[in-house]
Amino acid sequence: MAKFLLLMNYGPAANCDVPMDQWAREDIAAHIRFQQDLGKELAENGELVDAQGLAGPELAKTVTFTGSGTPVITDGPFPESKELLAGYWLVDATLERALEIAAQASAAPGPNGVPIGQPIEVRELMSAPASTDL
Repeated sequence: MAKFLLLMNYGPAANCDVPMDQWAREDIAAHIRFQQDLGKELAENGELVDAQGLAGPELAKTVTFTGSGTPVITDGPFPESKELLAGYWLVDATLERALEIAAQASAAPGPNGVPIGQPIEVRELMSAPASTDL
């Protein structure tokens, strides 16, 4: 078992190119309910470590610091495309199971209940070397 970060990328997807803020209220509610149900299932299976939605890039800040002087803090990032990181699932599972969970999350319902085919990036968390390995 390992920990995997499943990154939910929001933007034009396989079955949906309509921004969520333009969906019908009932479609948004169904999408959120799906996410909550998936979280509950993963928690009951002991696989869920954490899951969060992220605020939009208009509220993001980017910090750059070289170790001296004052850090530079700017608004953004503002992606060139319509894609953005919408949230994540952090799961404790095998790679095969993490891929299954990603597929399940990708099929979240969109307008009219049609699975949106949202891209989900699956990344294994690295572990730090033991202090004795340094």
